[in-house]
Amino acid sequence: MSQVAYAATSSFNVHGSIRVSLPLVPVPSEAMLTGGAPTVLSSATTLTAPLELGAHATAVLGVRAQTGRPQAEASSAVVLIDDERTGAGYALEASDGRVQITGGRDGLHRGLGTLAQLRDLELPGAPAGTVPAVRIADEPRFAHRGLMVDIARHFFAPRTLERVIDLMALYGLNVLHLHLTDDQGWRIETPSRPELTEISGHTEAGGGPGGFLTTADYTHLIDYAADRGIDVVPEIDMPGHSNAAMHAVGALTETGEPAAVDTGTDVGFSMLRLDNPATAPFLADVFADLAAITPGQYLHVGGDEVWKMGDEEYAGFIDLLTRTVAGTGKSPMLWGEAAVAGLPGDALIQLWDSTKDPAPIVAAAEQGARVVLSPGKRVYLDMQYHEGYRLGQHWAGYVETRDSYEWDPLEYAPALPAESVVGVEAALWTETIVTEDDLFTMLLPRLAAVAEVAWSAQQDRDFDNFAIRLRAHAPLWAARGYAFHPSPQVFGD
Repeated sequence: MSQVAYAATSSFNVHGSIRVSLPLVPVPSEAMLTGGAPTVLSSATTLTAPLELGAHATAVLGVRAQTGRPQAEASSAVVLIDDERTGAGYALEASDGRVQITGGRDGLHRGLGTLAQLRDLELPGAPAGTVPAVRIADEPRFAHRGLMVDIARHFFAPRTLERVIDLMALYGLNVLHLHLTDDQGWRIETPSRPELTEISGHTEAGGGPGGFLTTADYTHLIDYAADRGIDVVPEIDMPGHSNAAMHAVGALTETGEPAAVDTGTDVGFSMLRLDNPATAPFLADVFADLAAITPGQYLHVGGDEVWKMGDEEYAGFIDLLTRTVAGTGKSPMLWGEAAVAGLPGDALIQLWDSTKDPAPIVAAAEQGARVVLSPGKRVYLDMQYHEGYRLGQHWAGYVETRDSYEWDPLEYAPALPAESVVGVEAALWTETIVTEDDLFTMLLPRLAAVAEVAWSAQQDRDFDNFAIRLRAHAPLWAARGYAFHPSPQVFGD
């Protein structure tokens, strides 16, 4: 396997204090301090890594590529070794001036996230910018460890999404699900239907200016995420949540006239119709355009909150959506209620509402479909932390950090075959989320809790221990400019 050498160009300050020896999040499967000296990471550190890991490694360590031997004598070395294993398991050893991470490509990405924590958290016997002598062996509980960000209600530009990706990589998350369309706006350039962004790319909840991702923006984000071991799943939500499409394309409405712009936050009022001759060609164009610029396996087609459509038409529409996605060579991802329509075996179902009959999802799972869990009362990170909190809603309840942490995914939906549950995905809807600080305030500290639920073995998790470890991360967030909620459950009153 080809390797590339790098040399560090900057060092980092470390702030804060800890009360446990290794305040890593998620908690590793195995970790122990060893007897060697800490490794100093400095401008003379060299890095050897597989070429495909170069971008992530340079982002973590602040390094630049070397075309020959480093000019300065190396004071320390970081070595990434691809052992071609599958999955995201990895081993990390650091001692006496050398850090070695071993794993497959996914594991090396996750090991880099751990290395970033070891370097940036202040640890006993390891001053700022150093890595303690440590041995770690780690692997995730679930393969899908995701975050959905709604950029349709309020638009967030690529730079903010890059910062979200960086945060995800730090905590071992590997799927970014972008909710690109809704009643309030259409956020992805669609070459075959340019009116979608020409008209509905500039509308937004609350009457703001909106915005959208150009093809170049979207491609850049996919590359940026891939460089950090993160897949992007785009969502075009159909047949409900479709007012922005009908506002831009009048032929999609029953009257043939464009729908009025929607800047509110109500749901369930809009829907495309199966018998409209404009519908199927529209879906074919939109998903073909999206598939052409999305390298990943899945296109999310929505399917949620279609409250005014009859059962037969709804089932027919879901069938049309899944067949349309199949025609692009991709697999469909859908919200849980779509399972009533019967789904293909390659579908990925996102279960968010536990009050609905689980039988259709169980039936789909028995036919091969897989399930990602996104329970609103646990991982909907747009829910208010407590009554009266200035951001968020509370239709699913108030969700504090302990709520996001203290649950077992395999007990949440016990009727599902355990092997069909492939992961956990947090969701951040943006009806009330307007600024970047709003967004990160709602993510942190709860996203770290979700990350540990998705990664760490159930028997290794304990909220009180998690809270102690997480306190050490607040200075790291502050240093990186992430706003966060000072949860009393984590930081005390």
